[in-house]
Amino acid sequence: MFLDVLFNIDNGYLEGLVRGFKSGILKNQDYINLVQCETLEDLKLHLQTTDYGNFLANEPSPLTVSVIDDKIREKYVLEFQHLRNHAVKPLSKFLDYITYSYMIDNIVLLITGHLHQRSVQELLPKCHPLGMFEQMGAITVADTSASLYNAILIDTPLAPYFIDCISEHDLDELNIEIMRNTLYKAYIEDFYNFCKELGGPTGEVMCELLAFEADRRAFMITINSLGVDLPKDERSKLYPRCGKLYPDGLNQLSKAEEYDQVKMIAESYADYRPLFENVGTNPGDKTIEDKFFEQEVKMNLNAFMRQFGFGVFYSFLKLKEQENRNIIWIAECVAQKHRTRIDNYIPIM
Repeated sequence: MFLDVLFNIDNGYLEGLVRGFKSGILKNQDYINLVQCETLEDLKLHLQTTDYGNFLANEPSPLTVSVIDDKIREKYVLEFQHLRNHAVKPLSKFLDYITYSYMIDNIVLLITGHLHQRSVQELLPKCHPLGMFEQMGAITVADTSASLYNAILIDTPLAPYFIDCISEHDLDELNIEIMRNTLYKAYIEDFYNFCKELGGPTGEVMCELLAFEADRRAFMITINSLGVDLPKDERSKLYPRCGKLYPDGLNQLSKAEEYDQVKMIAESYADYRPLFENVGTNPGDKTIEDKFFEQEVKMNLNAFMRQFGFGVFYSFLKLKEQENRNIIWIAECVAQKHRTRIDNYIPIM
């Protein structure tokens, strides 16, 4: 009880705030109304009746899907930044860790664009706002792969992941996805250890969520590398080693050569067996990515059942991202008048 009181001194207001933000997430009835929209203007009108309010009021017609996407992201980014601006350690450090995944995506985007002779200034608007950092300007003036690499090492919070995982010679198109997955491996393991050190409800909730994320990445890396010229020992180096699959499951995945072998490995784990059942690629079927997203939503909703921990901040952002994907999926179907698959979104509440 004493520790709970101490938690509320520094973090009680922000925990209450994030729970309030979560209550504004779209309900099933909202989605039922959205899929009945005939135009993007109809979609806009319905969203005005939800927590989104008049967030599209100043946008000129005709409305586009990309504008809706940008404005949805802008709203939850502002909410997250408000939480971060009022946080003190260790919550502030925890929220910084959440942003590191977006930094990885942004830096990989910049490096990929640089290798394709794209201007960094042209790429910056495409970067995720949560992955921006103060030293981004130093990266924008890099004119060679070597100088870009050095700018990343010197000026970003991700430097430890690059030093341990990536060499300057790996900055080429062939290794770009390997680089992304290697960075994510280092990031997830580091975040996991940080949450484990925090302990309490934060450690319990976050270690479970990050273990799931680690295992999901292991499964998807294996499935996506089947039939690709990637040595098995190289594949195994990309697996985060903090999930339930570690170590036996990862060892088996590294040797898998067919999808059915991956499915057999999943059957040994009660948490993952259902995710590989009734999966298909035909219209109306759920993909393995859909099944993982559904499980992630359940776990993030469960995180709100715990109090006096930081897990709700992570889960709120993940739920808002899924809501963003849902709305954009529906908006794309409406804009393209392709209504046969409009119901293929992931319900949240």
